[in-house]
Formats: sequence, C-alpha cells, structure tokens
Amino acid sequence: MELPKKYDPKEEEPKLQERWEKDKIYSFDKKSKAKIYSIDTPPPTVSGKMHLGHAFSYAQQDFIARFHRMKGENVFYPFGTDDNGLPTKLLVEKVKKVKASKMDRKEFVDLCLKTLDEELRPKYIEDWKKIGMSCDFKLFYTTINEHCRKLSQKSFLDLYKIGREYRAEAPAMYCPKCQTAISQVECEDQNISSFFNDIVFKVGKEELIIATTRPELLPACVAVFYHPDDKRYHKYKGKKAKVPLFDHEVPILEDERADPEKGTGIVMCCTFGDSTDAEWQKAHNLPIKEAIGKDGRMTAIAGKYEGQTIETARKMIIEDMKDSRLLLSQEPITHDVNVHERCGTPIEFIHSKQWFIKYLDLKDDMLKWGNELKWYPEHMKNRYDNWVNGLAWDWCISRQLPYGVPFPVWYCKGCDEVVVAKEKDLPVDPMSDKAPVSKCPTCGCVEFVPEKDIINTWATSSLTPQIAASLIPEMYDKLYPMSLRPQAHDIISFWLFNTVVKSRLHNDKNPWKDCVISGWALDPKGKKMSKSKGNVIEPQVMIEKYSADALRFWAGGSKLGEDLPFQEKDLLTGQKMITKMWNASKFGIMHLEDYDLKKPKKLELIDRWILTKLNKIIKDGTEAFEKYEYSRTKMDVEKFFWQVFCDNYLEIVKDRLYNPDKRGDDARESGQYTTYRTTLTMLKLMAPIMPYITESIYQLYFAEKEKKKSIHISSWPAPDKKEIDEEAEKKGDIVVDVVSAVRKLKSEKGVSLKEEVKKLVIDCEEDLDEAVDDIKATTRALEVEFGKGDMECSDKVKIKVEF
Repeated sequence: MELPKKYDPKEEEPKLQERWEKDKIYSFDKKSKAKIYSIDTPPPTVSGKMHLGHAFSYAQQDFIARFHRMKGENVFYPFGTDDNGLPTKLLVEKVKKVKASKMDRKEFVDLCLKTLDEELRPKYIEDWKKIGMSCDFKLFYTTINEHCRKLSQKSFLDLYKIGREYRAEAPAMYCPKCQTAISQVECEDQNISSFFNDIVFKVGKEELIIATTRPELLPACVAVFYHPDDKRYHKYKGKKAKVPLFDHEVPILEDERADPEKGTGIVMCCTFGDSTDAEWQKAHNLPIKEAIGKDGRMTAIAGKYEGQTIETARKMIIEDMKDSRLLLSQEPITHDVNVHERCGTPIEFIHSKQWFIKYLDLKDDMLKWGNELKWYPEHMKNRYDNWVNGLAWDWCISRQLPYGVPFPVWYCKGCDEVVVAKEKDLPVDPMSDKAPVSKCPTCGCVEFVPEKDIINTWATSSLTPQIAASLIPEMYDKLYPMSLRPQAHDIISFWLFNTVVKSRLHNDKNPWKDCVISGWALDPKGKKMSKSKGNVIEPQVMIEKYSADALRFWAGGSKLGEDLPFQEKDLLTGQKMITKMWNASKFGIMHLEDYDLKKPKKLELIDRWILTKLNKIIKDGTEAFEKYEYSRTKMDVEKFFWQVFCDNYLEIVKDRLYNPDKRGDDARESGQYTTYRTTLTMLKLMAPIMPYITESIYQLYFAEKEKKKSIHISSWPAPDKKEIDEEAEKKGDIVVDVVSAVRKLKSEKGVSLKEEVKKLVIDCEEDLDEAVDDIKATTRALEVEFGKGDMECSDKVKIKVEF
C-alpha cells in the first residue's frame, strides 16, 4: 500500500473544505428521523475580518456541534451574519471613505447593502470556513436581509399590540460621537481621571459650596439637593441658590438619593448629567434644560459657550470661574464613567422621543427564566443575575441612524397618533412606503410623517432562534426552542439576556435548553487584545504559519468559560501532534493492508491492556463532551496518544506486525485488530477538535472499510465493556514498566536500543508468561526469566539485566 509521505495542511485543508461542501457533509437533513440538535449560532458582526477571539469561541462551539453529529443526531447548525445598524455604518464609511451625514439616506443604504454583498460578507464568511466550522452554510441569514427585517418588524408589531412597546419623550442615554441613543446594555464602565471642582453657589450673600465633576452642565442646573438627615443644610430648606456664571436661581430640596459622604454632601441636579438627575427631574417635576445637543456641543442656553465641545466648554468654564473666584479648589480623582462600548465616548442623557420595550416590571420573572436554563459553566449565571438586578431603565430600542431595520411606523402630522404597518405588508420602509391608512383614525388628518429612526441591532439579533428556525418553516416547532446557545461571556447582558426576554415576551418559553459560555482569547501576557495596544494576533496569520487544526488545538486547551492567553508554543505543540498522528497512523495502516476487519478469538495481553485503557478513555471522553467539557477529552486523548499508543504500544506491537512468520498469524491478527480499532477510535475522539488531519487520515484507509464518506458523519465510539480487562491492564502496566526501564538503562549506558540483552530477569508477583514474546522482542532480550531483580522499575516490579 503506497501512502503519501507527508501531510501538508496548506494543501489539504482547502481541499477538504471543498470536499465537505460538495458532499454536503454538514447539511441538515429535513427528512431524517434522528434526534434534532439545534444550535443558535452566534451571527458575527461583519467587521472586516475574523479576529482571534472569534476563532477561539467559534472553534469551541464547533467541537460541540461535531460531537453531536457523530453521535448520530441531526444537527441544525445554521450560519448568519449581523450586519445592520451602527457597526456596519461605521465599517462602510471607513471602507468607502464616505460620510452618511453627507449622503442621501437611500443612496447610503444602497451603498451599504452593495458593499456587504459584493465586498465584505463573502470574504468574511471564508474566514469561518477556514477554521473548520461545520455549519450548514446553505442555512444562511443576514440580520439585514428581507427575512430578518420582516421578523424584526413583526416582533415590533406584536409587542406594540400587547402594550410592551411605547414611545416617550424622556431622557435617553446618548452617544455624542455616534450621535444616536443607546441602551443600558451598550454601556460599560471606564475608569477615567477627572477633578472634583468645589464651586460657589450663592444663597443670598452666603456661599454654598458644591462639588462637581461636570461644571459644563451648570447652564442646565435646575435644583440643588441634600439628604434629609444632613443637618448641615437644613437651614437652606425652601430657599433658592444662584448658579455661578449663569446667575439663574434654583430651588434647594431634600432627597434621600443625595450622598452626605460624597463631595460636600450637597449636589446640583442638571438635566441631564446622569440617571439620578433624570430620576430627580421626574420625582420633583423639575423643568428640563438641555445644555448639550445631539451633536455633542453646547446649546444656546450655554451663552458664550454655545457651539463648544463638552471638553472645551468644561475647560473654559473652569477658567472663567477661577477668574471670578467661584472655584475654590480642585481635587484630582479617578472614577467610573459610563461610556459607549462601541467607541468609548462618555454617554450623555438627551431628552428626546424614543421607542422603549417595557420590561422593568418583569425583573423577578427574568431571574426565574434564568434559573430554568442550564448554564455551562454554572457560575456564568451570576452575570445574568447581576445584570437583571442592576437594570434601571426600560430597553431603548430606537437609534438615530440612517442604516438598519426601519421601524414600521408613521405619525399623524396633525395629532402625532402612531400608525403601524400591517403584518401582510412587512417588511416596509416608511421613508419610501406609504402609510397603511389614508387618514388618521383619531383626527382625520390625511398627512403622515415617516419614522426616520431604525430598530437597534440587538432588538433584531435577539430573535436569532426564531430567525434561524424559520429558515425551514415546516420544521419550526421541532427546531425552536433550540438545544444550545453558545456564546462568549462578555455579551451575556447584550445578546443572551435580550434573547431570553424576546422569547418570553413572544412565546412564553425560553429560547434554548443549554447555554455554553466561552471565555476570551487574551494576549500572551493575559491582557485584552486591542489595536491601540498593538497586541492583536490575527488568526489568519497563525493558520497560514501553522494550520487551522493547530489553532483549534490551542482553543481546545481552555476549559469552557475560561479566558486563555495566546501562546504560540501551543500551536507548535498542535502542529507536532498533527505530524505524529499522521506518521503513527501511517505506520499502523501499512500493516493493515491484508486485515479483514474480523476480531480474533484470542487477543494478546498487551492488546487487551491498551483496549482496556482505550475503552475507559471512550467512556470518560464521551461523558466529558456531554457536559461540554471538551478540553478534558482533548487532554485525555492527547496523553493517551503520546504516552500509551505511540511511546509504548506501537513499540511493543511492531515486531508482531513486521514478523508474522516468527510470531505467528494469530499474534499478528491480534495486533492488527487492536491497531485498527485504537487508531480509528483516537481519530474519532479527536475529530471534533482537529477535523482536517483526522479526515485526511480517515480517507487514507478507513473510509473504504467503514463505508462512511467522512469521519465527521461516522459513528462516535462506544465503550465495549467486554473489552475492559482490569487484570490485563494491571499486567500490561508492569510490562510497560519493564520495557521502559530496559530502554532507560540502555540510554544511560550509551548502548543502542537495538543492542541485544543476554538475559532479562523480572521480579514481580504477576504472571507475565503470555507477554514474554512481546517483552523479548521489544527489549531485544535473548532470554527472559522470572526471579530476583536488583533494579526497581516501579513499586510493582524489579528487573535484572545482563548484556
């Protein structure tokens, strides 16, 4: 049998990708009666190219998909891309060197769609195929295509009809840089250096010192608050304070939300500096003054500071207060500030009309919903619970962006009555489509104003289970709720939580049974990767340098949920594993040309030894995979492959395979059966982790014998209790100890391993008679006898060696 001399991943991996697609290896079978295992595949945001975190997280979910497919389950594993809203807008502006604000809206939307279809998306998806994702890429969606726009708009209509959506003029979180409202879930805390500025308000002739980090908000100051128990300020109750520089007067009020320990204990309320300001304004019915506009610049009420950026206005106001002796002191501080996770800009609160999903009244239910999910690892549920407990706002879902899924809404020009689209007309774009009624049902007006805002991308991507399941409408109820949601831990509050909420509001059920949460890929020093730090490692470069299998091997080294620093040496280890698997398998296959797949009536001791260990690995590996502990399976199989199979078994069995005339056909057939079974089983156990090399070896020989065109649709190994022989394992361990000790002794003496041993004396309690021929052949001993030994191999055996 002539076999290829070496394995070249650069040549083999692309060929296998093509083969898998051509043979539809990963296609979901609509006609199959097998158990369905459905996966809510995360649709990656189209951001140019796959980053290392993607490769890490998606490889881990693919391990799981491949395992369930080999178990014989009908795996529903679609692939989608998230390509609507702000991220796509920013990417297209960068790639095409344009600004949406300077283009006609329809022209920009068309440019986005064309750029995605022709330039960005096809190349982007190729990265996922290269790392060996076993998705059914024909089950495909994009969160901006007609299918998704329709479902997203239908979700809006359904929630509006049951009173879960409302439009309100209210303070909303706003990103001045991206110039759009954002939701609580899109904020993150960032530790920022700043100053506590002690500034002088006047109460009559008396000075009232207030500490603030936001002096630029003075023109929007509408009240001053102190805690009811803070006796220092009781004398000011019912009085008014004059705002420095701007000279308007504001009431001095009591409220328990004022912190006596923070700053001077008395605080100004501006509309709006933060969420507490918004709460105070509502609770005390205070006027609304807007000092910062949607463009992130000061408004007309700021007087001479109008048109300045927030930072510039802050500096100018501080200097003016110094000149007017209204700034007593500055204390440098670092404090957590809410920033937009997309761009890192501190958020503002802008008073505007926005659409919200009402859900704050459901917080107790949300915790129950989380309890009904199975979390892997379990502690990740804490992140969900913490998020729910910290919710302070309803979900703002409107965004002031030109590109995304439009709201299916118009407003009566006469009375502002909301008019929604009819379901049969979806998807619609109010900017180009007419309202579904000819006149307002409330006031009779015949003119309607289209909603210009778009639905936040998370409000669409939180429908991915329904979006994916509806790709096969006739099987929707079999696919949803889904079996699995795999995702990274950083978007539990973004994607997982919102998906649960949407599924519960629409269908009163959780969207999946299990959640598996992956960690982050970090730089070699354990730091988060970012372009600004210059520590980004590109998976494409690593695949080119090593292989996709080597990269997956690295990803498989992390327990589920754990962050993993990138170490290139781990890829080198993976590449060595690939080379060794190829060479060891090839060696075995060379001696299987005449093997007839029959199990011999009698197996040699060392064959029973390795088969016992193999069946234990199968049992443990399967149980680990069932609990999503793929790293344990990978570690156990890797150790078995190197230390048991390569270092010991192949060395011991090779004489039987090479010399049937000397050892007899029965001994050779026992070795052939064991080599075949062990090699094939190890390939199958590693197939989910390293799909390319295992498939290549499978195609060399096993595909024809097993009658399956791919290892990835062959059956997962099942442990055979009949092959577990504890006595043989115990004796086999001693045989290995003896062989290893003789090898070590030869090395220490500088003697070739092929050097003959005149006599080998074995001192142990076990009867090793049936292994004598294997011991002789492996140690090159001319004579083996059992007696008194003088060299300890282990606590179970001693030997004596005569050269």
